[in-house]
Order: sequence, then structure tokens, then C-alpha cells
Amino acid sequence: MDVSTIANLINALAVTAGVIFAAAQIRHYRQRRRRDAMLELVRSFQSPSFASAFERVISLPDGATKAQVSELLGVDGEVATHVVGLNWESLGVIVFRREVTLDLVDDFFSGPILLSWRKLSRYVSEQRAILDRETAFEWFQWLAERMMEREKQTPPVPAHIAHREWKNRSGAL
Repeated sequence: MDVSTIANLINALAVTAGVIFAAAQIRHYRQRRRRDAMLELVRSFQSPSFASAFERVISLPDGATKAQVSELLGVDGEVATHVVGLNWESLGVIVFRREVTLDLVDDFFSGPILLSWRKLSRYVSEQRAILDRETAFEWFQWLAERMMEREKQTPPVPAHIAHREWKNRSGAL
């Protein structure tokens, strides 16, 4: 082999190694971004205001009306419904735009989302009629429907049962 062929071979190997390294870096960046998004998502739903609003909403009867929300939760009861609904609304948009996966949302929030929708679906319908705006809480409904579809295909199994045999990667507890 002449020097020029060896130089071209070395150059090709260097470019190939560079491409492989760049691909690995991009993969690592995407994993880190997904993990960071997940952590931020969890933190956003751990606020005292959301927790308080969620507790109030799940105390409502299933299919609560606007009148029942006012009667049972008081003057600021609608604020609680909006805190919960708008949080799920935001999450629905984020899932739809594939910033976080539906699997991740399912693992963390499927129960709370479905409970909230069961309590507020009628309230949302009434709000849409009052506002003459079918898009009110549209992403909350979209997200709840995705969770319902998933549960029809695969009924939920509590983590303590589904992952009973889980072991730490090192094998230690």
C-alpha cells in the first residue's frame, strides 16, 4: 500500500470513529434530557397547591356538576378544579408533543388522571357549554382517554405486585 492509501484509510477510520462518538453523545444527551424532563414533571406535581387541589377534587362525587363543585368545595372550589385540570391539560400537550412518553405518564399519573377525569368530566362539559368553547380542558380529556385506552388493553397492576421479583442491578437489595 502506498502512503496516500494509508492516509485515506486513517482518515476514513477517524471520520467513522467521530460519527460513532457523536451518535453515542447524542444518545446520551437524549437519555439525560428525558430523565431531566421526567424529574421536572414529577416535581411540578409535588407542589402543596396541586396536592391540596387534587385532594379536594377527589373528594367530589363522580361526575360532579358545577353546582356540586361550588356547594361541596366552597367559593374557591372552582380554583381547585382549575389547578388540577390545567395541570393535566399541560401534561396532555407535553405528551402529545412527545416531550415525555405516555408510558412515563402512565407509570406516574394514570390513577390520578383517571380519578380526576371521573370526578370532573361532567363539570368540564358544563364549562364548555358556559364558555361556548369546546376546547376547554381538551388536553385533559385527551390524556384521560389515552389512559382509559391503555387500561382497556392492559388492566393496571400495582407496582408492588407487577415488579415483585425486581432486583437491584448489583443483585443486592
